[in-house]
Amino acid sequence: MEKVVTRTHSTRLVLWLLIIIEFSLLFFSAFSAEIPSRKIKDIINKVPAVKLHRDNERVFIDNGLVEVTIEDPSGHLLGIKYKTMPNVLETRNHNNNKGYWDVVWDNQAYDKLPGQYMKIITQTDDVVEVSFTKTWKSTTDRRSSVPLNIDKRYIVRRGVPGVYMYGIFEREAEFPDAHMYQIRIAFKLKEDKFHFMAVSDSRQSIVPTAEDRVGGRCQALAFKEACLLTNPTDPRFRGQVDDKYQYSAENKDSKVHGWISDDDAVGFWVINPSNEYQTGGPHKQDLTCHVGPTALSMFTSTHYTGMEMDVLFKTGEPWKKVFGPVFIYLNSAASDPNHGYRNTLWNDAKRQLSKEIGSWPYNFVASEDFPHADRRGEVNGQLLVRDPYIYKKLMQAKSAFVGLAAPGIAGSWQTEGKGYQFWTQTANTGRFSIKNVRPGVYNLYAWVYGFIGNYKLEQEITIQPGNKINLGTLIYDPPRNGPTLWEIGIPDRTAAEFFVPEPNPSLVNSIINNNHDRFRQYGLWDRYSEIYQNGDLVYNVGVSNYSKDWFFAHVPRNVGNNTNRPTTWQIRFNLQEVKEAGNYTLQLALAAASYAEVQVRFNDPNSRPYFTTMRIGLDNVVPRHGIHGLYRFYSINVPGNRFQRGENTIFLTQSRSQVSFEAVMYDYIRLEGPAV
Repeated sequence: MEKVVTRTHSTRLVLWLLIIIEFSLLFFSAFSAEIPSRKIKDIINKVPAVKLHRDNERVFIDNGLVEVTIEDPSGHLLGIKYKTMPNVLETRNHNNNKGYWDVVWDNQAYDKLPGQYMKIITQTDDVVEVSFTKTWKSTTDRRSSVPLNIDKRYIVRRGVPGVYMYGIFEREAEFPDAHMYQIRIAFKLKEDKFHFMAVSDSRQSIVPTAEDRVGGRCQALAFKEACLLTNPTDPRFRGQVDDKYQYSAENKDSKVHGWISDDDAVGFWVINPSNEYQTGGPHKQDLTCHVGPTALSMFTSTHYTGMEMDVLFKTGEPWKKVFGPVFIYLNSAASDPNHGYRNTLWNDAKRQLSKEIGSWPYNFVASEDFPHADRRGEVNGQLLVRDPYIYKKLMQAKSAFVGLAAPGIAGSWQTEGKGYQFWTQTANTGRFSIKNVRPGVYNLYAWVYGFIGNYKLEQEITIQPGNKINLGTLIYDPPRNGPTLWEIGIPDRTAAEFFVPEPNPSLVNSIINNNHDRFRQYGLWDRYSEIYQNGDLVYNVGVSNYSKDWFFAHVPRNVGNNTNRPTTWQIRFNLQEVKEAGNYTLQLALAAASYAEVQVRFNDPNSRPYFTTMRIGLDNVVPRHGIHGLYRFYSINVPGNRFQRGENTIFLTQSRSQVSFEAVMYDYIRLEGPAV
C-alpha cells in the first residue's frame, strides 16, 4: 500500500513539472511566435474576468476570488467575500463601522468621510476601479465635516485575491483652518472568527476579544487604552494586560500586518507597499492592529510625536495628497490541528508584500494624481562622514538613512505632516539611490548610525518626470568640538541599548515574548522606583555598563499616594588633568521627551542649572510603550573651570513630575575635551 501511495505522489509531481515546463516554453516562445502567444492568452483568459454590478444601495465587484461590496454612494466598505467566508467583516456593525476611512480633526471630531457620488473610473475584464467623492461646501458642511474634498477609490484586479484602496484628498485655498490629527482606514473583522493577530515575526498570538475589555471583565489601568484582564472569556488571558499601543511599529517596519481565522485557515492582511504617503519619516511609530479584531492602515497621526507634528492646514494654503494605494490581501491554507497554517499564511503574506513592493508604483491606478514610474524621478549619490577625532580619512556612511522630504531645517522631516517622503538606506560604501520620486521640490536629509546630529543638503532638489539626478559625493560633518573623554550609549536615536527591566509579572502581555520587544510591556516606568528605591541612578564612567546600569527612561520617582518627585541622575568620572581656560562640550542627544525638562549641573547638585532644555516634548512615549519618539540634540559648551582634577560629577535632573509619564529617554551622551 505504501508503494502505491508513493507512485501516486511521484506521478503527480511529474505531471506538475510537465505543466510548468510547457507553460515556461510557451511563455518564452511568445516573444518569437504568434501562435504560442495566443495560447498563453487562452490560459490567462481562463481566469475569471472582473465583473461589476449595482443595486440601489450597493456596488459589487467580483473577480472569482473575492467579491467586494461597497455602500453607494457613501463608499464605506460593507464586505469582502472570500473562500467559505461570506464576509470577513463584522456584519453586526453599522455600515459605517465595517471598513471605512476616517479623519480626526478640530476638537477631536471624527469624520468618516461619506461620499455623495459614485463613478466608474475603469471597467475592463482585467481591472475595475470605482470612485466615491464628496465636495466640501462652506454653506452646508462648515460644522459637520472636515473641510476637505475627498475621492475614495477601490480597485479589484483579475486573478488577485484582494482589493486596493486609495484616497485623493484636497483642500482649496479658501477652505477654513483645520487640524487633521489622524487620517486612516480601519477594518472591523468578524469577532467570532479572527482571533490570531500578527504584526511582525516576533509579535504573533491569539489575543483577547473586544468583550474582554468591557466592564466586569477587565480593570482599568493608568490610562484608558490599557486594561488588566480579570475575567476574560478565555481563562488563558486572566491576569494579562492588553493595550493597543503595545502593537505599534515604525513606518519602515509596518509593511504587513493582519489577522487569521483559525476556523477557516484564512488570513486578512493590510499591505503597505510604500511609505511615501505616510508622515514623519521611516521611524515614525503608529498603530497596526488591536483587539476588536481591528486592522488599520495609518497615514497621518500625532502618535509618538504629539502636536509637534505639523497637522495644521491654513486658509490660503491649497493642498492635495494621494494616500495609498494600500492592498488588502486575503489568503488561505490547508487547515491542520497543530496550526501550522498560521506560519504558512504569514510567510505567504510577506511574499505578497515583496511582489507589491516590486510592482510599485502601480501601473494600473487610473488617477492622474498618482504618477506611474515613467513620470517619476530618481536621486543618486554617496554620503561620507568626516570626523577627524575618530578617523583622519573620510568614512563611508554605512546603513545611513537618506531621504527626500519637504524643504525645511535639518531634521524637520520628523514632524512633516503634509507632503510625501522618500527614504532609503545606504550601502556599505555610503552610496544611495532614491527611486520612484514624485515630481516636486525637496530637501535631502540623512542621519548616520553611530554619529550624532542631522544632515541636510542645503540646495533644494527639483524632481521632474523621468529625470535622474546624481548628487555626487556628499560629506556630513557631525557635531564635534574636541576629543571624546567618555560616552554613554550608541547614537542610534533610540534608548534600546539601555537597561530595560523585566515587567511586573502581574502586568504582562504574553504576545511580547522576546527581549527585543521587552520595552513594550506595561508599567515599566514604575520599575524605576522599585529598582532604585534607595537612591537615584549613579553611573560610574569606566566601571558601569550602560546596558545594565543606565535605566532606559528618566522618569519621576513614585513615592506613593499618587505622588511623584523629580529624579537626579549622576555621571561620575575622573579627569587626570583639566584645562581651565579651555572649552569642554557635553553632547546630549535625546531619543524622546514628554512634558519633561532636563537640567544639567556640574559638581554641585544645589547650584542653579548650568543648562536646561526647558519644558520639551509631547511624545508620550513612556505610556505608549515606545523606545523612542522625536530626536532632539543639544551641544552644551562648558568652560574648563567647571571641572576639577580628579573626581567630577554631572547631575542630570528631570524636574517635571506631575505624572509618572513626564520623562525623557536618552539616546547618547558624550563629554568632549577642548579642541586639539
